[in-house]
Amino acid sequence: MLLIGFGGPTRPDEIRPYLQNVVRGRNVPVERLEAAARHYEAIGGRSPYNEWTFRQADALRAHLEADGLLLSVFVGMRNWHPTLAEAIAAMNREGCRRTVGIILAPHRSQTSWARYQLDVQRACDVNGGGPEILYLSPWHTDPLFLEAVASRVEEATGYQRGHWPTSVPLCFTAHSIPVSMAETSPYVQEIAQSAAGIATLLGAPHWLVAYQSRSGDACIPWLEPDVADALRAAAAEGVTEVVVVPVGFLCDHVEVLYDLDIEARETAAEVGVRFRRAGTVGDHPAFIQMLARRVRQMTEADHQ
Repeated sequence: MLLIGFGGPTRPDEIRPYLQNVVRGRNVPVERLEAAARHYEAIGGRSPYNEWTFRQADALRAHLEADGLLLSVFVGMRNWHPTLAEAIAAMNREGCRRTVGIILAPHRSQTSWARYQLDVQRACDVNGGGPEILYLSPWHTDPLFLEAVASRVEEATGYQRGHWPTSVPLCFTAHSIPVSMAETSPYVQEIAQSAAGIATLLGAPHWLVAYQSRSGDACIPWLEPDVADALRAAAAEGVTEVVVVPVGFLCDHVEVLYDLDIEARETAAEVGVRFRRAGTVGDHPAFIQMLARRVRQMTEADHQ
C-alpha cells in the first residue's frame, strides 16, 4: 500500500524549505511565505501532519494483519520527506509490482486527487519506473467515513446523535479552491454529500458548508463563503453557538490548528459566537476499518 499525503515540516528549521517546496514554480512573494511561516511558528514550529500519516499507516497495517492480510505500507509526501520519489524507490527495492494507492484527501479536485496521481507518476519516472498503482475509488460517502466524522463531532461537543440541539448549526469546512477549478470537478458536490450524510447521522437539522485557507490570487474568484464570513453571518442571525467540522481534512495540521483554532476562533469571539471545533478523523477506528475493507476488496479482485 502507498499512502499519499501532502506533507509538513517536522521542526522549525524545516518550515521555510518546506514552504519553498510547496510553492516551487510559482511566483509567490516572500512576504506571503513569511506570513505562512509565522502560522507554523504559532502552532509550535512544526506540523503534526507527517506524524498523523504514519499513525494512520501503522493502524491500517495492524488492522489488515489482524485480519490475516500481510501487506507492506509505504508513505510518500508531495512536499516533504519521505517524498513520493523516496517512497517509490523503497518500493522498487522491495520488489513491489502492484500497490494500492490511498490518496489522503476525501474530496476530488485537480489539486487533490488529480495532482497527487500526477506527482506519483512523476516519482515513478524519476526512478525509471515503479509498481502499477491501483487507486481506491472515492469514499466521501462511505458509511464508515461518515461515522468517524460524526463520532469526532460527538466527542468535541458532548451532544449525542438523535438529541442534537436545534439551535446549534454544523459548519462543515474544506479547503477553498478557485471557482473555475471547482466547476470542472466534483469537489463541491462531494463535500455537500459528506456534510449531508454526517448531519443526518447526528440528527442535526441545520448545517452549511464554508471554505477556508484560501491562498491564491485575490483577483480570481474562489469558493465561498469563507468560514469567518459564515461565523459573522450566523451571529447576525442570532446564532450563539457553532460547531465547525473540518470534513475536508483527515488529520490536524496548519489549516486546522491555525486557520480554525486560532483565526476562526478569534472571529467567533469577536462576534459573540461560542466556537466548537470537531476533531479530524485521524486514526479513528471506523476510518481505518473503511480503508482496510477497501484495500482488501481491491486485493481480492486482483486475485480473481
